[in-house]
Amino acid sequence: MSNQHTPHIKATSLDFAKTVLMPGDPLRSKFVAETFLENPRLVNNVRGIQGYTGSYQGVPVTVMASGMGMPSIGIYSYELYNFFGVENIIRIGSAGGLADDVKLRDVIIGMGACTNSAYQNQYKLNGNYAPIASFELLSHAVNAAKELGVRYKVGNLLSSDIFYHADPDFNMGWYKMGVLGVEMEAAALYMNAAAAGKRALAICTVSDHILRGEALDADARQNTFTDMMKIALDVAVKMS
Repeated sequence: MSNQHTPHIKATSLDFAKTVLMPGDPLRSKFVAETFLENPRLVNNVRGIQGYTGSYQGVPVTVMASGMGMPSIGIYSYELYNFFGVENIIRIGSAGGLADDVKLRDVIIGMGACTNSAYQNQYKLNGNYAPIASFELLSHAVNAAKELGVRYKVGNLLSSDIFYHADPDFNMGWYKMGVLGVEMEAAALYMNAAAAGKRALAICTVSDHILRGEALDADARQNTFTDMMKIALDVAVKMS
């Protein structure tokens, strides 16, 4: 742990809570801070990646954006875990639904994260690593979803490096293997947590369905995403 700035975070370890909520969008970070946190203060804004620390139900909580994709969340989560003393990172983002029984506005709690990324190659393992969430964070999230009455699914996500894929049938193999939804960050987050001996979880709201061609409008996305945020905040309280 260091009190020195990094190339991407201009802060010290004292500026961060032990649990960080991590949306991809910096504006969503600002929204969470202003909507849910008491006395939020801006602790990082390097490259416009806004991070705020405040309190929720008396518990210190930080919310900081990750940007899009595994390289971006790989940088921010690595620095938070290894240089700023953060113990838990909970991704709060959107996902494209893939499974038949996944509906718009559902919350997917990522027990695992498949990937087409080469991110794991850095570890030089004799096989393919299976990135999984912290069971402690996951179990708290499931209980919170139940208490809030939120429709949720627990299972595999696909963390893809490609948003606009050249192969229109790319997702069908993952669909047949029971993957619930597609996003772009969780696998790198889970691997960084494992390597650092820390905890991670991805909680995603289904904003569209890839195979059915359904999508939420802007207003529905804003209203629905608050359920995911409340679940993550409840987990942060439970981990205090």
